[in-house]
Amino acid sequence: MAAAACDRLFINAHLATMTPGGEPYGAIDTDALAVTGDRISWLGLAEDGLPDAPEVIDLEGRWITPGLIDCHTHLVYAGNRAQEFEMGLNGATYEEIAAKGGGILSTVMATREASESDLAAESQTRLQNLISAGVTTVEIKSGYGLDLENEVKMLEAAKHLGEINPVRVLKTFLGAHALPPEFAGDSDGYMAKVIHEMLPTIHALGLVDAIDAFCEKIAFSEDQVRQLFKAADRMNIPVKIHAEQLSNQRGAELAAHFRALSADHLEYIDEKAVKEMARAGTVAVILPGAFYYLRETQKPPIKLFREHGVPMALATDCNPGSSPTTNPQLMMNMAAVLFRLTPEEALAGFTRNAAKALGLSSEIGTLEVGKQADLAIWDIEHPSELTQAIGSNPLYSRIFGGQ
Repeated sequence: MAAAACDRLFINAHLATMTPGGEPYGAIDTDALAVTGDRISWLGLAEDGLPDAPEVIDLEGRWITPGLIDCHTHLVYAGNRAQEFEMGLNGATYEEIAAKGGGILSTVMATREASESDLAAESQTRLQNLISAGVTTVEIKSGYGLDLENEVKMLEAAKHLGEINPVRVLKTFLGAHALPPEFAGDSDGYMAKVIHEMLPTIHALGLVDAIDAFCEKIAFSEDQVRQLFKAADRMNIPVKIHAEQLSNQRGAELAAHFRALSADHLEYIDEKAVKEMARAGTVAVILPGAFYYLRETQKPPIKLFREHGVPMALATDCNPGSSPTTNPQLMMNMAAVLFRLTPEEALAGFTRNAAKALGLSSEIGTLEVGKQADLAIWDIEHPSELTQAIGSNPLYSRIFGGQ
């Protein structure tokens, strides 16, 4: 007996559902997928009877995966830092560039000078690149304003981008990204401002889906971040953290204590913290673009994450200073070549595990009946091609919310 009628029907397809625990890539014995409204309403075999649909799309053997999810970006910013790239090639370290007024603070100055409309317009190109690569959900952090007015401006620009583009945008408040120049030498004073002025106001404006902090020697201490996370917890706001990128400051362990959605970077994390993340259900977001760009040598402990069952997500970390990329396929290849993730792990990193890193596992990240019909359709013969081909873009079509 045929399934109930639907709005759109995709036939002659291969499905990489990315559901865990079964066949590689969650590939199932089915060749058709139905969409009703903005939801996946049916998966099945044509020989078992197809649902009626006013629109039938023959994919001629192409593959369908969940729409890609970029769960860590700094996509909204102004200016560029190409000169700092040259400084790095000439031997300057990330810390040395930051100490000379470069790094995050150089982008802060450019972002403060830009209007909200200018920020949105400049960032639109980057977002369009992600959309063209199959991304249907993107997280966008603030953190280049570092005062209330400009942090709000960044988050409003991110919100606007989500309203004018066929993509889901999640907004993360990253006021604790760096110490602004007006608070030089007073990190406690700035953190107090973030906690008592910026966070409550931004939350009241409805501009924050999660908060983030950079826990590092050149940024904020474990104790300072703890105070911020306590404030977020009182407001029932999920937390994330930049942790253990340049040294081990116990940030990931702290994040696990607060049941953070994710801890990101993690090159210097130890096994104790990995175990705590596993117990808390905190996702490890691996960012090979920054590792590559900064020419780091300390790799994240992929084997430990596997052994302790910590889900691994991937993201572009799109930002002007340490990962100026909008290419998910390139990040998948880097994760495989540099860190030895399997192609299946790499694709899970941009689908199922990225959804978990954003707290959206019930809605997106796998192809299952009832989930959002966010689909990427690829002109490939096998899903491993998405990781194997360096920086390729074999996207055939992209469906967001059933459209």
